[in-house]
Order: sequence, then C-alpha cells, then structure tokens
Amino acid sequence: MDLLLAPADPRYPRLLASLSPAPMLYVQGSVEADDALSVAIVGSRHATAYGLDVAGRLASDLAARGVTIVSGLARGIDTAAHRGALDAGGRTIAVLGSGIDVIYPPENRDLALEVARSGAVVSQFPPGTAPHPFHFPVRNQTIAALALGVIVVEAAERSGALITARHAADLGREVCAVPGRITSETSRGCHRLIQDGAKLVEDWTDVVSELPQEWRRLVRGAAVVMSGAIRPEPPSDDGRVLALLGPDEPQHIEALIERSGLPVARVSTSLLALELEGWARQYAGQRWVAAEPATARRAQRHDGERRAE
Repeated sequence: MDLLLAPADPRYPRLLASLSPAPMLYVQGSVEADDALSVAIVGSRHATAYGLDVAGRLASDLAARGVTIVSGLARGIDTAAHRGALDAGGRTIAVLGSGIDVIYPPENRDLALEVARSGAVVSQFPPGTAPHPFHFPVRNQTIAALALGVIVVEAAERSGALITARHAADLGREVCAVPGRITSETSRGCHRLIQDGAKLVEDWTDVVSELPQEWRRLVRGAAVVMSGAIRPEPPSDDGRVLALLGPDEPQHIEALIERSGLPVARVSTSLLALELEGWARQYAGQRWVAAEPATARRAQRHDGERRAE
C-alpha cells in the first residue's frame, strides 16, 4: 500500500529522523520497526562481474541474518544488492531519486515491485516527479540516513556512492568498503575510502563487527561468529556435514544426506547451525559450500605471522 509518512508518524523510520529537517517520505510497501537494523550497499552502475557477485553475496548473507538492505535501485551494484536480499528471503528498501511511481531505470520496474512486496520503495519526492540529476545527491543522503552503515562495492574516484559514504560519515554512521583490483577504475574510490579509514570488508562478519553493540547483538548468528567459532569436527553431526563441503563446488542437500548417512532432519539442522556460525554458505536451490568465519581467518594469519618471526 502507498503511504505518506511525516516525521511525527510513529511508523516513520527511526534512523531517518536524525536528518534535520527530516523529509516527508512516500512509501510503497511497508517500513517496519525492525528495518532500523539496516545496512546500505551502494556502488558503481558499471560494475564488474566481481563487484556484482560481492554485492549480491554480502546482501544475501546480511539479509539472511535479519539485516535490512538499503540501496538506490540503480543499475549495477544497487540492483545486485536488492536481488541478493530478496534471494535470501530478507527485507530490502529502495530509495528513489524520483517519485515512487516513476521507476528509474525503467528496466527495474519488476524489481521495484518485488522490493515493495518484501520491504519498501521510498522517496522524498512527490509522485510523478521525474528523475532529475540534482535529485540523486539528495537521494544519497537519505540512503545514508536510513542505515547504520554504508558499504561501498566498486566506485570510481568521483561517484554517487562516495557521496553516500561522505553523508554516512557526516551522520556518524559506519563506512565500509570492499577492495578490488588495483588496475580497475571502479576500485579506486573504494581504495581511497580504505586509505581514509573506512573498514575493509571481506565478508558479512566484517560489517557486523563495525555496528554498535546494541545493534550487533540483534544480528542472527553474529554472537557465535564474533566470539571466535571453533571449527566443528567429526564425529559431531556438524563436523561430519562440514567435512563433506568444499569452498568451490556447491553440494546439493540431497547429496549431503546420502553421503553423510544422517537423517534428513539432522543434516538440515547441521547446515543451519553451520550457516549461522559462518562455516557454510547456501546458494539457490539448497546447494551448499564451505565458508570460513572472519575470526578464524584472522587467527590463521596471526599464527602464520608468529611462526614467521
């Protein structure tokens, strides 16, 4: 349903109220109180395959753990972020630089409908407003204000994504960036952000670790990973299932059931536990690969550094 929310409305997004003045908000779909646990993912419209994969994966991993994904419905990284959240069955909010009935780019009309069904399409511009270029810097500030932090995935040295990151910093939000190839034009903005102090992101746990404690504890599965998970080993069910997973070739759940010799319910339970602890990642169609929590990677690096001394 379409709504017009004023800042005084109890349904008005809690984080957006930090803007002064806070804008009126046109909404298609629904804005929930739980959407305050949110992260924005933004980046280049001319994204590489690497950038699209990373944006989709981060969005999916965070959305699966109850984090709402905020982005701008633009081509490239924004589209991948919304898709990743939807594929994980999570919530996502699209912020427009036009009226909520004027979808830009037009090829994302179907995506906008999906977003409205699983979250909200929002705009501070009245219905019928065209997507004028000078609207997008304003839209970028709204994206930053709606989220606890902003992740930039691929951005040139001058881009709207960097404007969003600057707004986030000005609002006291977290700023994160994904590194890329040093020869890629779309990596230069991210590398500059990292040089300036943005959090370097490798996976979803790096993002969650930057959130304030009051929000971090609300992320499903984060407490186990952030405390330093111990790799499950056989003969435990989790260890037996994890031993069958590799990092590259996804395994279908039916193959895991057959190979493990465990009942269906026990394999399903183990996969869920492994996913929440960061040891496994699910792809579409109940296919699974092994993963590794960031805490374990850091420990391995530190052990290697100690052995090298």
